[in-house]
Amino acid sequence: MPVEVSWARLSDAHAGLLPLLDPVERARHDALADPATRGRFLVGCALSRLLLGELLGLPPAAVPLRRVCPRCGGPHGKVRLDPPGRPAAYDFSVTHSGALVGVAVCRGAEVGLDVEEADAALDVGSAARVALSARESAALESLPPAERERAFLRIWTRKEAVLKALGVGLRMPLRGLEVSAPDAPPAVLAWPDESDRPAARPVPHLVDLVVDGVHPAAVAVTGAGVTGVRIAERDRSGAVSAYGRTA
Repeated sequence: MPVEVSWARLSDAHAGLLPLLDPVERARHDALADPATRGRFLVGCALSRLLLGELLGLPPAAVPLRRVCPRCGGPHGKVRLDPPGRPAAYDFSVTHSGALVGVAVCRGAEVGLDVEEADAALDVGSAARVALSARESAALESLPPAERERAFLRIWTRKEAVLKALGVGLRMPLRGLEVSAPDAPPAVLAWPDESDRPAARPVPHLVDLVVDGVHPAAVAVTGAGVTGVRIAERDRSGAVSAYGRTA
């Protein structure tokens, strides 16, 4: 199963990208008070539309996207391609952390992407109590203290990628969703309860990534017939920066 993962940067945000946003995206963008959060959102929307537009043969602003929460119907949650009158050929996932923004696109299966800033301040002990299973916590505590933050982020990116692929966000109990140890090949080992996996979909396949040689990331892909995942990574900062920039 081929997955294309594209990366851009917060520094790519500029006003020339705003015409790519639909009214829902523009309203959300304008409501964000923090400039960095607003910039990451803008780059994520623009990069998604640029990539999907290339695949569909559409101008980026014309790519039909939909944000509908499966629980409340609000304009948030996982963004979906929503072509009128036919099933979507592609699924995609957006992630951002610090200065990084990423988009994964997959044809014929559901995909989730997560990246975490490796140098952000993190209380590993508190985060582990909320997010890790007993076995995951034991594996983390067996490591030297200097290695625990990086190991926790590896586990966290795997879990976040799985949740994004399934489109369930943080509604699934994190301590029950168990993945393999940081130094082991990435895999989903256990669910909170088998009924918690939406529609009994197949267990996602996981792939670990490292962005800029430092920041951990992970991709999860789930779908009938998915037996493996091939990743193509590209840096799209230049393409996003150049699009629509005014002199």
